[in-house]
Amino acid sequence: MKIRKVWKNNMIIGFPVWFAIMSMAAEITAQDMSGKQIIQEVNDQFNPQTSYAKSKMTIITTSGDKRTLVSESWRKGAGEKTLVRYLEPKRVKGQAVLMLNSADDIWAYFPRTGRVRKLASHAKKQKMQGSDFSYEDMGGGDAFIDEYSAKRLEDEKVDKQACFKVELIRNPDSDQTYSRLVLWIVKENFVPIVIDYYSENDPTLNEKQLVQSDIRVIDDLPTAFKVVMYNKMDNTQTEVNVLDAKYNLDLDDNMFTERSLKK
Repeated sequence: MKIRKVWKNNMIIGFPVWFAIMSMAAEITAQDMSGKQIIQEVNDQFNPQTSYAKSKMTIITTSGDKRTLVSESWRKGAGEKTLVRYLEPKRVKGQAVLMLNSADDIWAYFPRTGRVRKLASHAKKQKMQGSDFSYEDMGGGDAFIDEYSAKRLEDEKVDKQACFKVELIRNPDSDQTYSRLVLWIVKENFVPIVIDYYSENDPTLNEKQLVQSDIRVIDDLPTAFKVVMYNKMDNTQTEVNVLDAKYNLDLDDNMFTERSLKK
């Protein structure tokens, strides 16, 4: 009984010590991460193989007028394929957009004409439904990994949250719109809560800023239920409020075809 008592006491004392050691090890590991490793974590977490979202987009113009659209979207192949269908308002109901190859190829369906139209290759840089998000912004995929080189900057706090700060520089052979991006990524969950986007031709000109908040865990993935894109050049902004989100769905490849847009 005496030996058993000593063992029990050691366990009581040892567990918090072990937990503290493991916490310190995790902190050291995080501190040692390179910019490339941090962006890989962000990319892996926020590009699940399949996803679904229903969202409300509110576009605020320079005059303060508001336009609201409600849509559903599906993604497959870690964002390589994206399908968006508009539900509201009446003037856009039934319209659909298909983006393949991370928005390099885009098709749009207009129910009034019953026709599917393939957009020009440069369309990915255009505003989607007149919002402050381009097709490229909405396309997803591995662009942060494949098209940019990552550099870790000095850590900073954003709204009292400890964040990694990472700079992405566009690769010389890339056709991505933005020459440079700077991300503030929460250390606890690898959510990029702020992203600054710099001009295609001037890496010192900060054109847009994305801010993510109201983070909720859905199917084990932290998900921003409020996303705001601020356009500093046009003095406009677009807010996206997620109404529903799901991951790890069984999505048929036939959903992501030109023919499926008319359904």
